[in-house]
Amino acid sequence: MSGESAPQLPAQMLEAIYRHARAEFPNECCGYVLGSGDQAELVVCDNQQDRYHAVDPESYPRTAATAYTFGFKDLRRFNDSFESGPRATIIYHSHPRVGAYFSAEDTRAALSAGWPVDYLVVDCQDDEIREALLFRKHPTEPSFVEIARFEGAKI
Repeated sequence: MSGESAPQLPAQMLEAIYRHARAEFPNECCGYVLGSGDQAELVVCDNQQDRYHAVDPESYPRTAATAYTFGFKDLRRFNDSFESGPRATIIYHSHPRVGAYFSAEDTRAALSAGWPVDYLVVDCQDDEIREALLFRKHPTEPSFVEIARFEGAKI
């Protein structure tokens, strides 16, 4: 949308993201990508949502089944990447059993954070990964648009 091309996701990295989604199922997985293309690094994160929910269910009403939160160390490394490379380019998370779409909650959180990254949402079903969609902030609207689609896998 902004004239930039979609970040490259090597096949082995996409497979690792899919395997992470399957390993965390029926909860959401989360992580991010530093850099792009063959030089990209995958950072697999632990979804801390259940811990936050247990401590403060009023502020964190959702569990890891429907939300994700990075832990402090993961978030610190993510934030530091914008000061010294390689820079974070993609945040990923899975949607167990509900499809790959950028939800209203995803939009709210992404707009609030304001990070200059794309968002990969993985459609994780009981027996497969159906697909993954990559979203980018619309250049003038408070919304996100699909910029790439990736085939799923029987993982």
